[in-house]
Amino acid sequence: MAAITTAVVALGAAAVPVQAAPGNGHPDRHPGAEPIVIAHRGASGYRPEHTLAAYRLAIEMGADYVEPDLVSTKDGVLVARHENEISGTTDVATHPEFAGRRTTRTIDGVSVTGWFTEDFTLAELKTLRAKERLPQVRPDNTRYDGRFEIPTLEEVIRLVKRESGRTGRTIGIAPETKHPSYFDSIGLSLEEPLVRTLRRNGLDRPNAKVVIQSFETANLRQLDTMTRVPLAQLVDGSGAPYDLKAAGSTTTYADLVRPAGLADIATYADWVAPTKSLVIPRDASGAIGAPSSLVADAHAVGLRVVTWTMRVENQFLPTDHRIGTDPNAKGDLAGEVDAFLDAGVDALFSDNPDIAVATRDGWLAGEGAA
Repeated sequence: MAAITTAVVALGAAAVPVQAAPGNGHPDRHPGAEPIVIAHRGASGYRPEHTLAAYRLAIEMGADYVEPDLVSTKDGVLVARHENEISGTTDVATHPEFAGRRTTRTIDGVSVTGWFTEDFTLAELKTLRAKERLPQVRPDNTRYDGRFEIPTLEEVIRLVKRESGRTGRTIGIAPETKHPSYFDSIGLSLEEPLVRTLRRNGLDRPNAKVVIQSFETANLRQLDTMTRVPLAQLVDGSGAPYDLKAAGSTTTYADLVRPAGLADIATYADWVAPTKSLVIPRDASGAIGAPSSLVADAHAVGLRVVTWTMRVENQFLPTDHRIGTDPNAKGDLAGEVDAFLDAGVDALFSDNPDIAVATRDGWLAGEGAA
């Protein structure tokens, strides 16, 4: 894949923010880039995730990219949902006309019961409304339940283009293909409509401000032959990519982030996207520990590193960054973000892009003065 450039003129003009400069003083950081903040499913700490309202707010908060997770409708349209099972993120259960659609499916080897996007046309999905996925954790977000539609990928791109024009800065998109092997198995492949949509919008270019992600490996290898935009290999803290597991491979996520695994990822992707614990493990007390060698190992083979997910609530933070004992209270997210920036990551996902952006900007100013 082509190297990521640094100048930003219009959507698709670059894959790093305009402020990027040749070198920023960190010995492990990828040359010529400043850390990127990606709004995880939008500003999902403040609005129901994967809604245009969440994406718009994230952009207002200064996010460099927004992330739409992608699943397919029955008629092959890509829509933004965390999962294809939508009972937790929409009001589908309250629609008597769809009661008969409730079913059980095996998704990536796991039995799941509910309502699935692949059983609905886009027109039918548009009659549903989004709701907060974590109402006990984020009760304030429930005030927006029932107000927003499920957006299509096309609608997300249109929003990003409009907001890029309004704000005068280029906003990127980081789409994630969800359960690609499963969708292939039911004749609703995600890769072709994704590439078509990017191409239709002038975004199928190596310097496009687009990064496509996946937890699987085979579809990223396929995408590497189909599109010129950067790709990111997502890596969980346990288990294995489903496509490899289904094929009988013994390769695990842990294998992917060893030096040999990272070198292999670099043959088809531009980024590696490990969960936080692989970058900075926590100690026995749950406090933030010393960084692993992952960032340096990835940079050594030409990969950039984006980690996930930075959330403000205590339950998601290391013990030494929690404030009080309420798991749903807000803790010291800025301190955690600082630690990961110090560890040399090139980007991070956050549900709270306002905090992540402010911390990143302060970190850059402090480092620049050092």
